[in-house]
Amino acid sequence: MAASAVKGQEYETSLSQASTSIADFEDHRTGLVYRAQNLLHQTPSLVPLIVLVVSVLVFGALLGAKFFSPFALTLILQQVQIVGILAAAQSLVILTAGIDLSVGAIMVLSSVVMGQFAFRYGLPPALAIACGLGVGTFCGFVNGFLVAKVKLPPFIVTLGMWQIVLATNFLYSANETIRAQEIEAGAPLLHFFGTKFTIGGAVFTVGVVFMVVLVFVLAYALRHTAWGRHVYAVGDDKEAAELSGVRTDRVLISVYMLSGLICAFAGWALIGRIGSVSPTSGQLGNIESITAVVIGGISLFGGRGSIIGSLFGALIVGVFTLGLRLLGADAQWTYLLIGMLIIAAVAVDQWIRKVSV
Repeated sequence: MAASAVKGQEYETSLSQASTSIADFEDHRTGLVYRAQNLLHQTPSLVPLIVLVVSVLVFGALLGAKFFSPFALTLILQQVQIVGILAAAQSLVILTAGIDLSVGAIMVLSSVVMGQFAFRYGLPPALAIACGLGVGTFCGFVNGFLVAKVKLPPFIVTLGMWQIVLATNFLYSANETIRAQEIEAGAPLLHFFGTKFTIGGAVFTVGVVFMVVLVFVLAYALRHTAWGRHVYAVGDDKEAAELSGVRTDRVLISVYMLSGLICAFAGWALIGRIGSVSPTSGQLGNIESITAVVIGGISLFGGRGSIIGSLFGALIVGVFTLGLRLLGADAQWTYLLIGMLIIAAVAVDQWIRKVSV
């Protein structure tokens, strides 16, 4: 009896020590650092928002009213509208743990098709624009089919598509530029996204409004629809999503098709932005869109991030570009700082991914 009592007492002591250890572990997980890590994990767009606000305040302090003028602030929006639209397309693909290196080329080809169909073949501008949107969507479908059905890596597929679309663009257009005067006289609808309007001294364009509306519509769809939840599920763990009944191939194809369609809209907006149809414009769109997405806090590993963050990322680039230009700094400083931001954003993402929820 005495021996059993001693054993029972030892058992209770070990349980007490174990519970104390568990309590210590729980206290550690509720520390300030962990809570910050968990907050950023749940709200990934918070980091780029903080960077954006700090950037605006710093350049505002250095430049004063010159930077905070309605003209300067709306100029940033006008400058990033194309990148912002492309970043929305890129965000969808990266959320599925993929990447699309062809977004810029698809954008330019779509704009060239719109211009050529309207002027070379004499189609009504609305029909020419519809053809351009269809071309962009078809390019996205090919990307999606090869990734989902043929099981090729997204990087390889979109790298190849980038080269194919780029070559097609130059061969089809014969490197011909359709000038702004011709468009204004024959197909002014192509300039629709460049239409300007004034609100309280600030000048906006239809392209800026489209960019903002597009981002918020996609953000709602990703967070509050079954399709959006499936996009995140595929990016987080494709095999687990399949086991839970998600038709992953269909989701991937729909994502790439929607990305292609958005790129085509970016092509239409590009015509309004530069005033002409040029096969040589927007060639860095793929790199710029990836930059905005990464700085915007969307994980390159897929399954985590907010598309609103990509808008913040594009705005950060715009703020740095305009701010340094107004300060008279060398343009290379912009690339230096943006490069540092990209590395820092990936480092923060790696740190946030360590959290367990």
